[in-house]
Amino acid sequence: MADSFTLPLRPIPEKRDCPDTLPVEIAQINNQWGSFREVNEDVLRNKIAEEEEKDGLDEVDESDQDASDLDSTERLEQLYKRRAEITQFAMQAHMETMFALDFVSLLLSKQAPRQAETSMSAFLKQVAPLGSLNAEVVNPPPKPESKTKDISAVSRGWRIQNFNAAANKLLQAASRLETEVASEARYWNEVLAVKDKGWKVSRLPSEKQSLGVQYGFLEATPVFRDRGLASLRRDEDGALLLDEGLIPSKARFVRVRVIQNGRLSGSSKSTRSTFNGNETIEERILQARDTVYEEELFHELVREARAIASFGVTTRQNLIQIPASDDLEILLDLVDTDEDTPEPEHDISQQGTSLAEGLAHTIRILLAYAHRQNLRRRTLLPLPLTPKTRSVPEHQLIRPALAYIKHMSHVRWLQSLLKDLFGVLQSAGLKPPAYTSSVFSTARRRQTSPVPAVETLVGQYLTPLLSTFNGKILTPRGSFSIAIHTNLSSPPFGTSFEVSFNMPKYPDLESPGKLSHREEVEAAITHLLLLDVVFTVSSNSGLPQPESDEDQAKRTWEAIYPQHGELLIPSKSEKLKKMKIALSRHELSLEIYVVRCIDGTGRGRWELPAYHSMPHTWKPSPIAGSPQQSSLMDYVSTNVSRS
Repeated sequence: MADSFTLPLRPIPEKRDCPDTLPVEIAQINNQWGSFREVNEDVLRNKIAEEEEKDGLDEVDESDQDASDLDSTERLEQLYKRRAEITQFAMQAHMETMFALDFVSLLLSKQAPRQAETSMSAFLKQVAPLGSLNAEVVNPPPKPESKTKDISAVSRGWRIQNFNAAANKLLQAASRLETEVASEARYWNEVLAVKDKGWKVSRLPSEKQSLGVQYGFLEATPVFRDRGLASLRRDEDGALLLDEGLIPSKARFVRVRVIQNGRLSGSSKSTRSTFNGNETIEERILQARDTVYEEELFHELVREARAIASFGVTTRQNLIQIPASDDLEILLDLVDTDEDTPEPEHDISQQGTSLAEGLAHTIRILLAYAHRQNLRRRTLLPLPLTPKTRSVPEHQLIRPALAYIKHMSHVRWLQSLLKDLFGVLQSAGLKPPAYTSSVFSTARRRQTSPVPAVETLVGQYLTPLLSTFNGKILTPRGSFSIAIHTNLSSPPFGTSFEVSFNMPKYPDLESPGKLSHREEVEAAITHLLLLDVVFTVSSNSGLPQPESDEDQAKRTWEAIYPQHGELLIPSKSEKLKKMKIALSRHELSLEIYVVRCIDGTGRGRWELPAYHSMPHTWKPSPIAGSPQQSSLMDYVSTNVSRS
């Protein structure tokens, strides 16, 4: 029993968490049982029976050992003995290993003495010199001729097969190289074609190995300037493709609509048609450029609309509403080209369409002008550095167009007012001199720097607008002047009317100066013409000459209160004849009263219309001064002769 005692030197095998794979189990079975061909049912049954018998014997031995109960001294002797046996076995294995190493080193010392010497023992170096042991290959026995032919045929077949495979790979590589060369040639030809068209082609800042095209504007807002660069990718066939990441998917444009009296009277159209997906690379670049430009335009319009909200401009998500005049409203929105539905033809007018198209072209020209001004400022010397950041002002896109429309509205209103007033005077038989007008008479500034003519023209459009009206009146050496100033770019904002008179008959009359409201201007002009009519009646230029000076004094109208349009014929009697003249843009009315006395306010204590006179009114008619209607001077002469 002592001889059967063994002490294992290997570590205790640990149970693995996951079972072995099938290839590992098959390898273990091959090592333990051999090939599957040698395993059959009888062998497995015999092996199972042997293991059962061995397990029974082990149990019996263990029970006997437990029963014998060896003392500790004998067990310690057995341990020392087994340790000595293990040590002797290890030393013997080490010796055999060193002998094998010396043998291999001595064998290799014939070909590589330096390398072999490092692994040889000192005893072997003393006993056997280097290179004393050599090995040679013994010629094998000759093979049969049939086997040699078979080997030769197989070798030839393998070589032919390898040559064919290499040839096929070379042909495939040549075909692939030819396709790649054709694709590269097409790609670079299209890139050169894009560059020849005038587009800027350069490397992408983020991808140095890729090319990009700059279709945006370098002087635009930073957000849209960065979006104006797209990479040029190559398709499988070499076609040029634009990066879909930055290019807008749909073409968009800023639409301008004109609302006249609450109805749509005109709308602008897109300058570029919608593509159907088969467009060329040039058309796609143009579409991307136009769309980015339109989006920047609408962005700047919204910024400016928020800055001029005091003029009544409102913004709603994707819509800008601009009240241009009393009955005119302008709508700006950003829409897709394919969503621009045609408007009903019965509501569209030629004037409204022309206005919408003009405004659409104007705001685009002004944005291009703003880009030129940004470039000009960027080329100048930079301003001194300050801790306070400078704000970027909004571009003037809406304000010039809005100022032009408002100025034209005021000019047309003033022309209509003068036409009505002069028409009323002509219907009364008076012949006022014609007035002269100079619309948009802004003085041109002298060009001090070499600025292009186009920029100079647009710059004049951004200056305050001025229109003047000059004319003479019936009073000798009398004249009037009206200047209309409109400025929406710098304070003071809005439109002002500067009205001035020259009335030698009334030297104390002062000009009203600058006025802001139409009602004030209409009242000032009407008052001037009323004074002119009063002076014309009082001058008595159209009355028949009397026989004596005393009669002439009695029959001459005297303006007692010209600012109220009141005249009086002086008389020694208690009853006096008084004339009241009222003038408006619609009519000229005249009425004669009989009064007993005149107080300081211009109204008699007792005023009654003359029994032989009726109020008379002159209104403008298609035929001024027609024979069916008596003139003002005839009516006055008739009433004077009757007094």
